[in-house]
Amino acid sequence: MNEPLDTLSDPPEPPEMAEEQPEARPPAFFSIRFRPEATVHTAMSRLDDLTPGEVVMVESDHGPEPARIVGRAARWSGEGCMKRNAPCAIVRRASRDEVAKYDKLAEMEGQTFEVCKRHIDKLGLSMHLVRVERYFNGGKVIFYFTAESRVDFRELVKALVQEFRTRVEMRQIGVRHETKMIGGLGCCGRELCCASFIGNFESVSIKMAKEQNLPLNPAKISGACNRLLCCLNYEFKTYKDLRKGMPKVGKRLTVKGQSCKVRRHNVLKETISVATPAGEEIVLTKEEWQAAKLVTAKE
Repeated sequence: MNEPLDTLSDPPEPPEMAEEQPEARPPAFFSIRFRPEATVHTAMSRLDDLTPGEVVMVESDHGPEPARIVGRAARWSGEGCMKRNAPCAIVRRASRDEVAKYDKLAEMEGQTFEVCKRHIDKLGLSMHLVRVERYFNGGKVIFYFTAESRVDFRELVKALVQEFRTRVEMRQIGVRHETKMIGGLGCCGRELCCASFIGNFESVSIKMAKEQNLPLNPAKISGACNRLLCCLNYEFKTYKDLRKGMPKVGKRLTVKGQSCKVRRHNVLKETISVATPAGEEIVLTKEEWQAAKLVTAKE
């Protein structure tokens, strides 16, 4: 018998190639302000063509809030904006009506400020009103104030609720936050650090001024808030690290066969001043005081 011929079959079709998905564009980062002269925040956006001065809507816990673009930011600084540990998220550009409403928001807050101030004077409350912020959707009004002691503002809240027909929140703040909100110039001639870039206040102690050999004069080491300058924090760690290897003031060193007493440090130059037995004061470089022998108590 003849063997059956092999049947010819069509070659298998190649597997369908998966459609190439376009690469997701990384978000762009912009500097924004929610209010004129307020703190600058960093926001991320899928819109890459935003320009300074443009009004955008930013996501928040209570709905979209308008903000104005200040410029492009290199990256997120790591500080929260509307939510802790997360940058602001720009949702979209603001519409024409939203821009018009946003431009009137500062005027509305100013009128609200004056109304609240009249009620405070009428009730005779010992409190100082600092700022008023209104939610863009009108859902709440926040009143920031300072006071030397606790204030019973229940009657004030009732009056404000009847006046504005919305939720009212009273927030007592300290003098540092008051200065941050008001702004101004520091003794260095630049804009106050707290009003320009500081997000969270760190503790400042008089020890920081001593470590940097600054005069312990309150007028010279205090800021506009009458508290210790925030900038004392900037170089404290550097001074502390550089001073670790230096002989302490009051110790004695053997320099060229003489027992000299340490008088002062110049931390940034890493030099020390010592007094010789003859009363002469000489300056030792880092190499010289490192080579000098420390005189012990027994010696």
